[in-house]
Amino acid sequence: MHFLDQAKIFVRSGAGGPGAVSFRREKFIEYGGPDGGNGGKGGDIVFEAVAGLNTLIDFRYTQHFRAPRGKGGSGSNRTGAGGDDLVIKVPVGTQILDEERDEVLFDFTKVGQREIFLRGGDGGRGNASYKTSTNRAPRQHGTGWPSGEAWLWLRLKLLADAGLVGLPNAGKSTFINQVTNAQAKVGEYAFTTTRPQLGVVSHKGTEFVVADIPGLIEGAAEGAGIGDRFLGHIERCRVLLHLVDANDDDVATSYRIVRDELVNYGAGLAEKPVVVALNKIDTLDDELIAALSAELAEASGADVIPISGVSGTGVDWALDTLIEKIEPSSRGVPDDDDGEDPIEWSPV
Repeated sequence: MHFLDQAKIFVRSGAGGPGAVSFRREKFIEYGGPDGGNGGKGGDIVFEAVAGLNTLIDFRYTQHFRAPRGKGGSGSNRTGAGGDDLVIKVPVGTQILDEERDEVLFDFTKVGQREIFLRGGDGGRGNASYKTSTNRAPRQHGTGWPSGEAWLWLRLKLLADAGLVGLPNAGKSTFINQVTNAQAKVGEYAFTTTRPQLGVVSHKGTEFVVADIPGLIEGAAEGAGIGDRFLGHIERCRVLLHLVDANDDDVATSYRIVRDELVNYGAGLAEKPVVVALNKIDTLDDELIAALSAELAEASGADVIPISGVSGTGVDWALDTLIEKIEPSSRGVPDDDDGEDPIEWSPV
């Protein structure tokens, strides 16, 4: 499945149906009179967060969504049928923004969350509702209230407990493949990861979600490399795992480059708890590992965990540390306090 985390769509609610102009002419009813019914209400535009979806790719092929209008009223004071609501299903973690992307209108953070964005127009009044003591045979009627419409942006921020950050080729994809079944692409060149990747870690009876994002380089906040667009996917993470390649010329500089990009991006990323790991130690001797770890610890101000994503050395230590920093109440478990089963996604 292709990954898409931004999409622009057009939505329109249903207009109200027109009221009817009708007069009853029935046997044994001496005077008759108006009996035109009201029109039906138009359909609402509703957004719903569903399980089993982590991309907005469906909105690349369908950008226009229009709810049906209400049916017209009819004689015998019959109200027209209302238009069905149009439910647009989005992944958990989706934000709805206005056309200028200046304001977040809705933020879907749990399965089953529903929000009405545009209400359908009310139906028009039938001529029966216009009858008065002085206007016994009215012929006026309402045409129904118009629909509402808008252009919107959908922006997906994946929900994960831990986020992997580092320079390109720091070994993030190898690490996530080691601890999950993500099967991320691995290669001996920069930017093998071109889109965020999610994986579920099962470690010592605990499960949590890890997000791997494309590597950052100096100037990513200004658009260098792939830029910092994908950093939005770790805004909701409880903890970051910062991987530094032990084969870099200067591990302290490698750490500072990524750290500066997190600070420049903002959104609270620089304030999140960080676990620092010196990766790819399987190619080094113990003396060099100790020296590089001390250098990295001095630059980061944190304890450094030497690991190897290939051999698995130190990986359990890193996972134990991540679990300690992830609060049990925030492991991405849907809120099922209402006792209802989670809503499964289906492409509609």
